[in-house]
This record gives sequence, C-alpha cells and structure tokens, in this order.
Amino acid sequence: MNHFDVIIIGGGTSGMMAAISAAENGAKVAIIDKNRMLGKKLRLTGGGRCNVTNNRPPEEIINFIPGNGKFLYSAFSQFTNYDIMEFFETNGVPLKEEDHGRLFPVENTSKAIVEGLAKKLKELNVEIITKTIVRSIKEENGQISSVVTDLNEEYFAPCVVLTTGGKTFQYTGSTGDGYKFAKKFGHTITPLFATESPIKSKNQFVVDKTLQGLSLRDIKLSVLNNKNKVIVAHEMDLLFTHFGVSGPAALRCSMFVNQELDKGISEVPLSLDALPEMEEADLLKEINQRIIDQGSKSVKNGLKNLLPERYLEFMLSEAEIDSSNSLKQLTEGEKEAFISNVKDFKFTGYDTYPLDKSFVTGGGVELKEISPKTMESKLVNGLFFAGELLDVNGYTGGYNITAAFVTGHVAGKHAAEIASYFNY
Repeated sequence: MNHFDVIIIGGGTSGMMAAISAAENGAKVAIIDKNRMLGKKLRLTGGGRCNVTNNRPPEEIINFIPGNGKFLYSAFSQFTNYDIMEFFETNGVPLKEEDHGRLFPVENTSKAIVEGLAKKLKELNVEIITKTIVRSIKEENGQISSVVTDLNEEYFAPCVVLTTGGKTFQYTGSTGDGYKFAKKFGHTITPLFATESPIKSKNQFVVDKTLQGLSLRDIKLSVLNNKNKVIVAHEMDLLFTHFGVSGPAALRCSMFVNQELDKGISEVPLSLDALPEMEEADLLKEINQRIIDQGSKSVKNGLKNLLPERYLEFMLSEAEIDSSNSLKQLTEGEKEAFISNVKDFKFTGYDTYPLDKSFVTGGGVELKEISPKTMESKLVNGLFFAGELLDVNGYTGGYNITAAFVTGHVAGKHAAEIASYFNY
C-alpha cells in the first residue's frame, strides 16, 4: 500500500504539476504535504486572483527571470507557458489576459486554479497525503528508496521530487525543509535573499509620510551603483508607503537593491522618473507653452494634470518653488530644478522586507548540481527538484509561477520515466 513510483514532497504550484505530469506518464504517484490542503501559497498569489502565467513568447519569459532564467531553456523546450494556458483551458479553467500579458482565471479567484489542479490529480488517481511532515529521505547505493514521515510511516519509491518551496510566506509551509534534504545529499545551497520585495527608505519624505499612500502610474524606477550608473530600470507602477516604496516597479528592483547591499554598502541610490515618456526638452517645451497659454494662473494650477496633484506639490516643494506664484513668474533656474526632480528624483533604499514577508526567494539549490533537461540531481539518482527551491527567480507578472509549473512538469515527467525502469 505504501509503494509508489514517484513521491512528491510539497503540494504547491510545482508539486501539483509534477504529480500530474508523472501520473500522465504512467507513474503511481503520491503527494505528501504538511498543510491541511494543497496549494496554500498559490491561493494567495496575485492578490488572491492568481496570475497563473504570462502570454509573452517563451524566449521573452526567460528574459523576465533575471535569476538564472537561462537554466530553464531546456525545460521550456519541453513545456512552455502556452502549454500551461492550454492545460487550464482544457481542464475547465478558462483564462483571461490583462496588462503586460498577465493571465488570470476568468473566475478572478486563485481558488479556480487550485481546484482545476485538484480535479486533475483526482482524475489521475494521485494519492494525496496531507497534514504530514516528511522527516527523512532514504537512499540505498546512491539511489532514492523511500521517505519517512513524522508519524514514522515509510513510503517507498525510487523517485522523489522535492517541491517544498523557498522561505517566503513561511506560515504557508515554506519553511526551508527542502534545503535541509538537499544538503543531506551533498547539494550546495546558494545564499538566500528576498526578491520581489518592497524597498525600505530613510529619506525625509518617507519619515514625514509626505507621499504615503500615493500611487504613480507608469513611472521609471532605476537602481544605481556607487558611480551613479544605472544597474537596472523598470517602467511600471509605484506605491509610496510608510516605510518606503512598493508596487511592481519597486518589487522588480528589489533583487538588485539586495545584491548591492550585499557588497557592504549601507544605502543604495535610486532614481525616479515620473514621466519616462517625455524627454527633458519636451517637458520644458510643455511648461513654456502653458506659460504662454495660462501664465496668470498659479504654478500649481498652471501645471495641473502634468503629474498627480500630491506628487506635483511635492516636486514643486523639492525645487523650492512657491506653488501660489503665477506660472509666468517661474525663472529658468526654477524650471530646470523642477524638470530635474521630475525626471531624476534621487532617494535611497537601505533594506527590503525580510524573506518571510517577501514574494519570492532568491538563491536556492545550486543549478550546476542539477540536470537542466530532467531536473534530476547529479549527486543522487532518483532525486528531482522543481519550483522555488531551485536557484531561479523571476519578476512578478506570472513569471515565477510559470517557472514553477514548467520545472514541475519536466521533473514529474522524467521521474516517471526513471521509475518505470524499476518495474521491469
């Protein structure tokens, strides 16, 4: 009864897909998960709506996975984001596309995604063992043989797929168990760090909560090095908070902030361009035209709609411009200071949210020790890895879930193939 071909440890995004893939390839499969139900973290993604994948071409998807995305080329040659879309469409979970190619379930709830996966697991007779913690994984002569749980139950299988997640949202069960198992078999764990995380700042406007709660659309946020050169820049939305900045632009920049902080510096320079579609010369032309058209209006009213009102007032204050003066009173120096701030407002980040409060774990199982074609360990036969446990991390926008589904599918397929050799 406790004998299987493939055992999946962890019933999240990659775990469920690995189980489905293994079962579709003829394996007798079990999922062991510590939670009461599968997909606990998946239910939280996309604000509870689940941004399940992205509609960009597969080669572009890899470009949006800055943390070792190239490792996934072989996996993507076997299963892509388009296959993920087809999987859900053919299993009764229609998807809809939103901005930046992001795909969500039409039902607008992550529950639809989890239920679609659960329904498929049931169809394929995958055994689901919940509220159970795996304590150890056994091997004999370099080959995986079984797993032992906290209830001293032993489940036998020649192949185990580790899909226990990283160390983010630890209350969902992602407490780093997989790293311990990987280490036991000699695997290296690269340093873990928070990515897709809000950025903390000590700048005065943050301390004073001047902009708290303000959201800016389609700005450009850049991370700079100590020579003021741009390391990375993202044009997306930004949210000012009580601790710093959040929103898609900040989340995408956070990995690079952490990498700079790891070099021993205390604060990382950031630059905010509130109007990335306009060059400085175009902005000056716009201001001068407004002076011609409505020069007697106050600066605040004359420049209305150029920026959101609160941010406009802040920019005027930063440029030391009296917003009640008439527009025609603006000096060339004031225009220059204002434009400089709008296009290149400098502030710093000193930290990001910690791992357990971030969206994605950077770092993980060293990829040189894993076969990119099969996701199997190069150190022990029958041990496979998938999902956030790997040293792979992408931006928000469906890229991390895509990587989890793709690596899960590939690991499950090859685990089933290896396990089939033991049945002869």
